[in-house]
Amino acid sequence: MTVAPRDPQPGWLTEAVLRPSVGNAFESTVEQLATAIRLGVFVDGDQLPPERDLAERLGVSRNTLREAIAALRDSGLVQTRRGRGGGSVVTYAGYAPRSLTPDVRRGAALEDALDFRRVVEPGAARLAATRHLSADQRSWLRESAVAVRTSQGAAHRIADSRLHLAIATVTGAPMVVESVTRAQAALSELLAAIPVLRRNIEHSHDQHEAIVAAIITGEPEVARSAMEEHCDGTAALLRGLLG
Repeated sequence: MTVAPRDPQPGWLTEAVLRPSVGNAFESTVEQLATAIRLGVFVDGDQLPPERDLAERLGVSRNTLREAIAALRDSGLVQTRRGRGGGSVVTYAGYAPRSLTPDVRRGAALEDALDFRRVVEPGAARLAATRHLSADQRSWLRESAVAVRTSQGAAHRIADSRLHLAIATVTGAPMVVESVTRAQAALSELLAAIPVLRRNIEHSHDQHEAIVAAIITGEPEVARSAMEEHCDGTAALLRGLLG
């Protein structure tokens, strides 16, 4: 198993993905933190940011945050250590693919999720390719693609999500990041319901590298087209296996 590369600047993914909660503060906080853990914003062994910082970023009280972390703890996503130097540490290392369950998206719901991703992620890749990226950002994208190729088992899906979130993050567009996060959260649920297919994984690795190369060299239409091909390949598998 290969550990996904850290942000070149600490907190890049955290700042991009976590946003002030709206509506039901407790439920929204649980959703955001659980999604961030499942998509690899925080990986197995990471300590969550200090309560004060995390509550401020999420726009909730520290009491609400503590209740949300308790829910994560009950769900097996974190463990909390008390006392000096304590805090909540991520214990989620990814779930192995499982058999089809009754609540997985199918039919119109499946098509909606795939259509949403097909609109959002190619646009994010195109936008990323128009940005002037720093050396750190270019290295981050390259290293993230390598991490996906070299990861094994459950860690592979987390590394894959981190790459897609990194692409969204370098756009510098918060609404784009939010949309890609939603697309990746839905995709993770769907992919967990089908077996890992080695041939598809090999294709996916090549597509990731083509996308990253086009973003780094500033080729927006190539990046968009490569991401469309990538989304279409995954969508074809999911339509075939989930119907």
